[in-house]
Amino acid sequence: MADGIQEAARAKINLALHVTGRRADGYHLLDSLVTFVDCSDDLVFSPAATDRLAITGPFGPDLKADAGNLVIRARDLLRRAAEAQGIAAPPVDILLVKNLPIASGIGGGSADAAATLRGLMRLWAFSPPEAELAEMALSLGADLPMCLAGRPLLARGIGEAITPVAMPSLGLVLLNPLVGVSTPDIFRSLTRRDNPPLPPLPETQAPQAWLDYLRRQRNDLEAPARSLVPEIDSLLEALVESGAQVARMSGSGASCFGLYESGDAARAAAGRISAQLAAGPRKTYIRATQTLA
Repeated sequence: MADGIQEAARAKINLALHVTGRRADGYHLLDSLVTFVDCSDDLVFSPAATDRLAITGPFGPDLKADAGNLVIRARDLLRRAAEAQGIAAPPVDILLVKNLPIASGIGGGSADAAATLRGLMRLWAFSPPEAELAEMALSLGADLPMCLAGRPLLARGIGEAITPVAMPSLGLVLLNPLVGVSTPDIFRSLTRRDNPPLPPLPETQAPQAWLDYLRRQRNDLEAPARSLVPEIDSLLEALVESGAQVARMSGSGASCFGLYESGDAARAAAGRISAQLAAGPRKTYIRATQTLA
């Protein structure tokens, strides 16, 4: 991996997600506090004679390296934009190390596609205008703009209206039951789509103030997801029992997270959860990490 340009596709965490409306075209309007954590898929980009995408890693066998893969779609979209400006975008060998569970509410393919845009802009020495890049990202999916930013932010609209946020780093335990969730099914199961938006954010960088604030928020997709994936209940219960100050589902699920005041507290909690769930009937993805500041 040391021979090419490397990019991390960090897991995206919706610390809070309020569904505030629905557009005429069916897209839901959101008000979400988003952050990223120090665990990721990894991508490497190297010059090559022909284009190639190789996928490896623990969850690599669950993905196909075909035209529907968001990494390939991002590559082709950026190449067309570069060539339209007379900039060469020669063949590239892409290695995707898939470390994160798939269809799990933590960015997944969107984070991989955003990392592809960042990596290939470096490899091809091509930086499209900011507005063009934003439009390009959104055309690949509503999560792309926030994954391209890759920092704490507020996401509004359908996810394209991004406002950077200053917040402290918090310890986090990420759990996933290794059960895929259909985002359209979750949204179809919503019983209310006109919820109030997030209240004003804390003005301090004190971790406890943010934990107190987040404890009062919610994920409006959690209730329908719990009805479709009962394993979410046991994960949230395990997080609460481990001492998490906030336990919530991310995105449309089924990944759940617990927040702690420090990385050390998160690592200790992950050890307790691992021992508790080891006796259960299912395997669970467990990762202790920290949010990015």
